Amino acid sequence: MNPVQRFFRRYIFSTIGILALFFVVNIALVLSVMVAGYMSGTDNGLSVRSVSSHVTEQGGVWTADDTALALLREHDAWAMLLDESGTVVWEQDLPEELPRSYTSAQVASFSRWYLQDYPVKVWSREDGALMVVGFQPDTLVKYYFSMETPSLMMFLVGAIAVFVFNLLLMVFLMLRNTRRVEKAMSPILRGIQDLSRGSYQPLDERGELAEINAGLNRAGDYLMQKDNTRAEWIRGVSHDIRTPLSMVLGYASELEDDDALPTEARHQAGMIRQQGERLKSLVEDLNLTTKLEYALQPIRRETVDLAEIGRQAVSEVLNSGLPEQFEIAFSEEHPGSAARMEGDTALLRRMLDNLIRNSIVHNPQGCHISVTVGAEDGRCTCTVADDGVGMDDVRLEALNQETDVSSTQSGEHGLGLKLVRQIVKAHGGTVQFQQAVPHGLEVLVFFSENSNGRHI
Repeated sequence: MNPVQRFFRRYIFSTIGILALFFVVNIALVLSVMVAGYMSGTDNGLSVRSVSSHVTEQGGVWTADDTALALLREHDAWAMLLDESGTVVWEQDLPEELPRSYTSAQVASFSRWYLQDYPVKVWSREDGALMVVGFQPDTLVKYYFSMETPSLMMFLVGAIAVFVFNLLLMVFLMLRNTRRVEKAMSPILRGIQDLSRGSYQPLDERGELAEINAGLNRAGDYLMQKDNTRAEWIRGVSHDIRTPLSMVLGYASELEDDDALPTEARHQAGMIRQQGERLKSLVEDLNLTTKLEYALQPIRRETVDLAEIGRQAVSEVLNSGLPEQFEIAFSEEHPGSAARMEGDTALLRRMLDNLIRNSIVHNPQGCHISVTVGAEDGRCTCTVADDGVGMDDVRLEALNQETDVSSTQSGEHGLGLKLVRQIVKAHGGTVQFQQAVPHGLEVLVFFSENSNGRHI
């Protein structure tokens, strides 16, 4: 899954999560409101049963004590007591317009609905009488609901079906909208990724995001033109300097070998030759790192023996005349275990040459250099270590974080090590710089035996 698809998948999941949270919160709010309404709708202080318990009969006369009267006054309510025949045998603040006798049909009616405009509550006493407490109009709402069981089940199933349908419709519209956004944004995100890798394909400047595509096209054209100009300039300088540099090296070699010249002059000619060769190597590194950076150097992949490449690199250094203050040794970690991998022989050879030359250049007083190659657990390893002056922690951290750093004034300003990183990365490997024990610099390179690396 590429980063673009991963981004939109996280967007979809987060949207679904927000939608689920929305429903949970709303259901919780609805339940809270229903519970609060139920709690607030209960009889708090005025209960028909309480009023009825304070109305008693003494000698055929019904009377209410002060508690019942206080409850009725507190709630601005009236009350009446009906005997079994429906006749009012006791009343308190009963409105004049209401009758004093009721049929069984009227009792059944106002028990469920209203007594004229008055909402009432009833309580059936154990003695057969009926206590009725009434309130002022518009203070209570009474509603009688009745539905057959099949109709109720149909209503519930229909409500659930409507809810599920609306939920699925919301999810469908959300996914459809996300797909439209993904379709419009994917080319832009891929264009940004391509641009960061140094390759860019123009985007279609039509549609809803045409302005963004046009702006990205302009930025891509500018950066590609700038990079191409830089690469062309470096190639041109490398080409133009090659001829005069060859002449300088040739004449310096002749002067260094001319026995007729004084020793001091021959020594100076030798210094000119050495610095010229170093300048030639720097120009080659600059040209190669530019090709790798701008994908101008194809990787010629073939099965190579890393141990053989290491032996060749060490032999070339020895045959080119290694100064007496330097020692170099080659070894294999696991003799007999072939360190084979897919790679470019010339680039891997250049990687080892640069690492060895880095130890020589930065330790003019001399040092011991060891080159070790091995293969274990499905990967090839290569270590170049010296016991020289080493490198400070700041520059080591910058190198391990792939940040360009400057070396000493007499050094190569990190160009050789930058090229090492590029070659390792092009082969899908990793490189680590660290302090050697007890002192010096140690560079560890790891390659996967079956990794094809990065195509450039």
